[in-house]
Amino acid sequence: MSMAFLASISGHEVSFLLKNTTLNGFQKHTKQPHSYLKLGPVRIQATHVTHSSLVQSVKVEESMTKPESYLVSSFQFEEYMKTKAKHVNKALDEVVPLQEPVRIHEAMRYSLLAGGKRVRPVLCIASCELVGGDELQAIPMACAVEMIHTMSLIHDDLPCMDNDDLRRGKPTNHKAFGEEVAILAGDALLSLAFEHVAARTVHVSSDRVVRAIAELGSSVGSEGLVAGQIVDICSEGKQVNLRELEYIHVHKTAKLLEASVVCGAIMGGGNVSEVERMRKYARCIGLLFQVVDDILDVTKSSEELGKTAGKDLASDKATYPKLMGLDKAKKFAGELMDKAMKELEYFDASKAAPLYHLANYIAYRQN
Repeated sequence: MSMAFLASISGHEVSFLLKNTTLNGFQKHTKQPHSYLKLGPVRIQATHVTHSSLVQSVKVEESMTKPESYLVSSFQFEEYMKTKAKHVNKALDEVVPLQEPVRIHEAMRYSLLAGGKRVRPVLCIASCELVGGDELQAIPMACAVEMIHTMSLIHDDLPCMDNDDLRRGKPTNHKAFGEEVAILAGDALLSLAFEHVAARTVHVSSDRVVRAIAELGSSVGSEGLVAGQIVDICSEGKQVNLRELEYIHVHKTAKLLEASVVCGAIMGGGNVSEVERMRKYARCIGLLFQVVDDILDVTKSSEELGKTAGKDLASDKATYPKLMGLDKAKKFAGELMDKAMKELEYFDASKAAPLYHLANYIAYRQN
């Protein structure tokens, strides 16, 4: 199967931006201290592939526009991530204090404060800042996104779901606290997320807060994360094609990443055009996140990942490397990353630097 043409999700057109990009062995954006992010001209002759919302059975020859360069080398990405993650961690610690009933709050804090790079909340903050907002406006939503993400991990690890024993290098929540407490801890985090946004958001108009809450709710419910999870469960033991796999991951993984970015842009005061460009950026990096996850599952150890490696292969689960082959999965990841980069051309390069680097981080992360 040849991956040749990216189309948009929900009707937006996505163009090929790179000719020679994979995740291992190909040039990485911003790899060198003084490099530029460059999008060069390339012509693509597409071939037949399975139809889906991202992959269409068409032939197309597309010519790129004039190449542009973005100076982002002066941006200290690692320092930015550390600083933002520190702020998010502090806020999360305050949001879920150790109080009565102690057992449930211990379980909530166990998974919520277990570590991680805080990619989703940082995306939320970076998106808010990109459109002219500030961290203070975005931090409640950033915390909410992380609470929902943590809920999804707790529930996903349960024996009735993926039945996993390791998460972020620690025993999963149900292994540490029991299934009953783990389920309730996830439920509590989910409800607290919406309460926190409604009660703690400052310097944002009420209509924008409502829009953001609706966006977040949609990403989690029966047309979002839950949709991806149920289709994933119903697909167990069956042959899954590329279109079905994409549906699962767009909903199960990409929707919450999309909400992180879009809600940040809404809170920051972004106009309709800016919010939609950020949505398209986020849809690409959301699916990219899962494609890379699938690749890491077959190329890294449990110790490197901080979770059980090779589990998808052992359970004969459909993944991008399984359906496309490892090399084509890497190429697809590169294409998704570069489409995301394309959406950022609209914005000031210096303000967009965190989002360029975050896409690059998602593409080349090692766990």
